[in-house]
Amino acid sequence: MAKQINVAIIGQGRSGRDIHADALIRLPELYKIVAVSDQLEERRIKAERELGCAAVADYAELFERDDVDLIVNSTPSNLHVPVSLECLERGFHVLCEKPLARRAAEVDRLMEASSAAGKTLAVFQQSRYSPAFVKIREIISSGQIGRVVQASFTTSGFSRRWDWQTLQDKNGGNLLNNGSHPLDQALQLFGTDAMPNVFCRMDRANSFGDAEDYVKVFLHGEGRPVIDLEISSCDAFPKPAFLVQGTRGGISGSVSRLQWKYFLPEEAPEQQLVVEPLSRADGTPAYCREELVWHEQSWEASGEEAQQMYPYMAACYYRMLHLSLTEGTPLEITVPEVRQQIAVIEECFRQNPEFTRRQNF
Repeated sequence: MAKQINVAIIGQGRSGRDIHADALIRLPELYKIVAVSDQLEERRIKAERELGCAAVADYAELFERDDVDLIVNSTPSNLHVPVSLECLERGFHVLCEKPLARRAAEVDRLMEASSAAGKTLAVFQQSRYSPAFVKIREIISSGQIGRVVQASFTTSGFSRRWDWQTLQDKNGGNLLNNGSHPLDQALQLFGTDAMPNVFCRMDRANSFGDAEDYVKVFLHGEGRPVIDLEISSCDAFPKPAFLVQGTRGGISGSVSRLQWKYFLPEEAPEQQLVVEPLSRADGTPAYCREELVWHEQSWEASGEEAQQMYPYMAACYYRMLHLSLTEGTPLEITVPEVRQQIAVIEECFRQNPEFTRRQNF
């Protein structure tokens, strides 16, 4: 029988309650929520009633409990670093919501604290388990579309926002908030062993705060695919979430449906470079034309992954984390990988100084 891990959650907002608590109560054989903290009394009362756990206003009270194994840090983004550091230093395993930090140096501090305490630091990048992204990686690994030349990730739509996620001093904005997930996926295709070259442009289109709500990022590097990442709140005609271009074909689709096409080299006409002008049989100019045999396939999410995609991804993450905490299995989403993501984000903000004036450091 699997060991049950006792969990305390800091924060009972959209993340702490609607994502983490919801995921944990779906896995009662693996986890038990023993306590939560939140400054709002109505949220504490709701947690006590719905989760059957203790609820406190000050998260520091959680440190005094002797029945907590793991603390989930779902505080506002600007508190992720200091609260995670405090939890690690007090001797707890920590799962921190994204974004883990604002700067790579902060990630280094967190890794040092994790190592010094001998405790696990994990980051909730659950979109790594997106069924569509898992399928994309499977298709690429099969070699069907050849070498990846460009991978485009789009998280766009038309929306106006007016909560704390629109504020620079809360580490809000589209890149740190929505962008953490597609950027994590994109870097898996780029490669996590090297820092990419970064080009980024930001804008504030519909936000009621002072943080960016339009982000365009290009990543490139020698021998690597070009990454085109867009997180926009002013796109009235959203594009495919995924578009992968390869030397033998490509992939296009959404989080619930993909289609891909490719040709087989052995079925393609034999060609060779011709440097003289091309001509038809009658001597008139000709253009390179050939008929390739295209193979087309499609995929759709089904079952649990289609009906409850976000809970499905969260459950995948929490099962992975449980194996790591109880059996020592290496984390599938590592802090050094997340550090690369944060370094890219830091460079994006450096190139757009108008959106860094009030960022929390």
